[in-house]
Amino acid sequence: MSWKETYKIWNDFSDLDPTLKEELTALKEDESTLEDAFYAPLEFGTAGMRGVIGVGINRMNQYTIRQATKGLALFMEQNGEEAMKRGVAIAYDSRHQSPEFALEAAKTLGVHGIPSYVFESLRPTPELSFAVRHLNTFTGIMITASHNPPEYNGYKVYGEDGGQMPPKDADALTSFVRSIENSLSIEVLSKEELEEKGLLTIIGEDVDKVYLDHVKEVTVDSEMIERIGSDMKLVYTPLHGTGKMLGERALTNAGFTGITLVPEQSIADPEFPTVKSPNPEEPGAFEYAIKLGKEIDADVLVATDPDADRLGIAVKTAAGDYEVLTGNQIASLMLHYLLTAQKNNGTLPENGAVLKSIVSSELPTVIAESFGVKMVDVLTGFKFIAEKIEQYETDNSQTFLFGFEESYGYLVKSFVRDKDAIQALVLIAEVAAYYKEKELTLYDGLQELYATYGYFNEKTISVKMAGIEGSEKIKALMKRFRDQAPTEFNDIKVTEVEDFKTSTKTLADGTIEAIEMPAADVLKYTMEDGSWIAIRPSGTEPKIKFYIGAKAETNEEAAAKVAGFEKVINALVEG
Repeated sequence: MSWKETYKIWNDFSDLDPTLKEELTALKEDESTLEDAFYAPLEFGTAGMRGVIGVGINRMNQYTIRQATKGLALFMEQNGEEAMKRGVAIAYDSRHQSPEFALEAAKTLGVHGIPSYVFESLRPTPELSFAVRHLNTFTGIMITASHNPPEYNGYKVYGEDGGQMPPKDADALTSFVRSIENSLSIEVLSKEELEEKGLLTIIGEDVDKVYLDHVKEVTVDSEMIERIGSDMKLVYTPLHGTGKMLGERALTNAGFTGITLVPEQSIADPEFPTVKSPNPEEPGAFEYAIKLGKEIDADVLVATDPDADRLGIAVKTAAGDYEVLTGNQIASLMLHYLLTAQKNNGTLPENGAVLKSIVSSELPTVIAESFGVKMVDVLTGFKFIAEKIEQYETDNSQTFLFGFEESYGYLVKSFVRDKDAIQALVLIAEVAAYYKEKELTLYDGLQELYATYGYFNEKTISVKMAGIEGSEKIKALMKRFRDQAPTEFNDIKVTEVEDFKTSTKTLADGTIEAIEMPAADVLKYTMEDGSWIAIRPSGTEPKIKFYIGAKAETNEEAAAKVAGFEKVINALVEG
């Protein structure tokens, strides 16, 4: 069916939501926007779906929510009556229409007799992961677009282990979603009907309390916090999102009383009015926190993204300024502290393992190995970390100690099976307290790590390629890098090429080895000096990402290598 035929069906639909009908009428003469809205359904993949809110099959609206949820209901029916009885936990963040979309999901599930447990108000993503496990639901839905711009919203599905669905289940779910041809014809119950049938349970503080009790387990050295915690000055910004709901309480419970919230950014607001992007990866997100930090001479500045699964920090330098750290640097500080503290108090297990994504820094690997701890690489996507945790708890082969991705996601304790900025908030405060007691800053601590383990430098380059053309460009770029694999970058020879789509590793002499991981559209080039470059299309945004990692004798040398690789990559993309 052409986009024009699909548009006509929507335009002729008499019961179309009035707001969407009004938008459709306004777009009547805007053929390019209409084509983009109707040329293909909003992609539903392993990470769920994410898109601009608006009218059309390629937009986030109640009809695309119903289609995704109808697919989930069919998936649950396939898994039997017991799966359906267990029901679905549903949470949402501070974005436009998030509460409405959460209710639409419950109304769609209700038609199939599937109960929903819906949070009374906005909550962090990690609490949704926890709620699935705590309530023993079969799946979970999180309405969020993470750190995307205000016009976006999204829909993520969680499996019964509390992790985002693994590929096999996600593929089955995706097939069900795509089998539904007309999202306008999906039947839903009213909220009143849900309540009458006992298919809607509102949850809130009852789950919050248990989650926060578990977060107390994150603390390693409570005696040290007792000594220094009250002297810590911590500035926290939830960037207009869900973090304030639990973040402040979690810090207080851990013994940190010197918390100052950035007032302008502590109010949940779907427009995120004080930032260009509500993303703790972006230095600009710390503008207000830095200003406040300088006023009160804060030890550390912390930011969480709107759904509070990612955390960024800014640390005080010797000059009195604040420097925003990368996700890799934060993970390195956290990991080194965790292993040091556990070794000192005799709780470091002999079979400990740390999990990270294949595009994350190698500094944590070197740190882990120095403590006799195994580092395990997994594909990008926290669900792969969750899968490994589940495996370890089943076969007792390893003890999970810490998991992270370079994109500012960390997990300390496995009662959650996704990245958890609330846990990370408590841990990074403890790390800052550890250095403060030594009369050092987190910046000093990072320099100590470099002096001990070597200078590592990483950078992620995201190239946005939106729309129909962008999607084709991304595919063409990946094909070019596969068919014409570079033999060197910036005059440094490539010694191995890993193609995770074909699950093969090709060495410089032509030897081919198998990669024991699920297939994924990722390429990784490792060079003779240990530097590496990885390439992957984003699973949730119209972007292609290039990841660079380098190690050298000095910080300047490592940075120069990264700059050289970036120049080569930009030329290849433009070419």
